[in-house]
Amino acid sequence: MKLKTIYLVLCVLGVALPYWQFLPWVAANGLNMPLFFQQLFANRVGAFFGMDVLVSAVALLVFARAEGRRLGARARWLTLVAVLTVGVSLGLPLLLYLRERRLEQDRANARAATV
Repeated sequence: MKLKTIYLVLCVLGVALPYWQFLPWVAANGLNMPLFFQQLFANRVGAFFGMDVLVSAVALLVFARAEGRRLGARARWLTLVAVLTVGVSLGLPLLLYLRERRLEQDRANARAATV
């Protein structure tokens, strides 16, 4: 299976699994962000995961910006939108998909230039 396909499958899972938990919470509580953060940081285990995800999101956005500039990617903003609307679970596989797609295009262009 191609890497692009794996990354797309991970994108689907990266949306479906977090929202499977989040949507029932929103249905019960609305978009009550103070309550969301209160419950996220209600104990040290939750705080551990919350901080881990926050640091991972920042690192992903820094990497996405740098990698986008390096490869000349035009859709860098998609990673930002993915992280802000879903999280790292979508942002990372989406960035990897976009990166793999760009690398495939570059390889194809290099082969065409040598023929």
